[in-house]
Amino acid sequence: MILNHKAAIEFIVENAGEIDIEPITVPNVHALLSTDLLPDPDAPGRLRRIPVSIGGSVFQPLAVPQAVEERFHTLLAKASGIEDPFEQAFFVMVHIPYLQPFDDVNKRVSRLVANIPLIRRNLAPVSFTDVPDGTYVQAVLGVYELKRTELLRDLFVWAYERSAAKYAAQRQSMGEPDPFRLRWRNDLQAVIRDVIRQRMNRANAQRYIMAWAKEHVNEQERERFTGMVEAELLGVRESNFARYRVRPSEYHTWKRAWIE
Repeated sequence: MILNHKAAIEFIVENAGEIDIEPITVPNVHALLSTDLLPDPDAPGRLRRIPVSIGGSVFQPLAVPQAVEERFHTLLAKASGIEDPFEQAFFVMVHIPYLQPFDDVNKRVSRLVANIPLIRRNLAPVSFTDVPDGTYVQAVLGVYELKRTELLRDLFVWAYERSAAKYAAQRQSMGEPDPFRLRWRNDLQAVIRDVIRQRMNRANAQRYIMAWAKEHVNEQERERFTGMVEAELLGVRESNFARYRVRPSEYHTWKRAWIE
């Protein structure tokens, strides 16, 4: 579950400029969150075809697959028409769990999808890690059984204020990031990952970095990019190689070739 959350968050953050609350995005978030967690291996990312019940509630979600699909597309169309990012985020938090468009993992989907309009507008994301489980369950049950959103609304506001305060404190302690480094972050990691996985020594790595930069980086930025990659590569060590998504065995094999 933790790995699935990590993958889903990375998908949203890395593609923030291209995705929205839309029929192609929400199922993909569900697919990432539900990988290896559902009995039916085809269920991740697929709209619900079976009736479901809500534990601890008398509420019965729609059971007809065609109706679920129709309401799902209506829900997303209405969400995409909302201009205010906070209203848009809260809208999906209410309606995705109420519709239950997927076999399971609907509430998790709603909480992560709620961050899409916030991240797209460079706002602090919302996290519910500090919210007591019982309070959250009661808030959702209020939507299910009474169609009342007040408790969930207050919970959303409370959680966002805490998340924003934490995010502001972290930003202040870390300082402003380098825009150049942020823009080339994924490419930098990919080049270093190639160097490690292909077990390059220093000479081979330098030639590879120069060739990659010549093909992918404009001339004005090429020298800065290659310098950044080379400096980063020299700092790869046993305590930080995981940043480049390589395995321990890959790191240790490469390190032996690197120091020879």
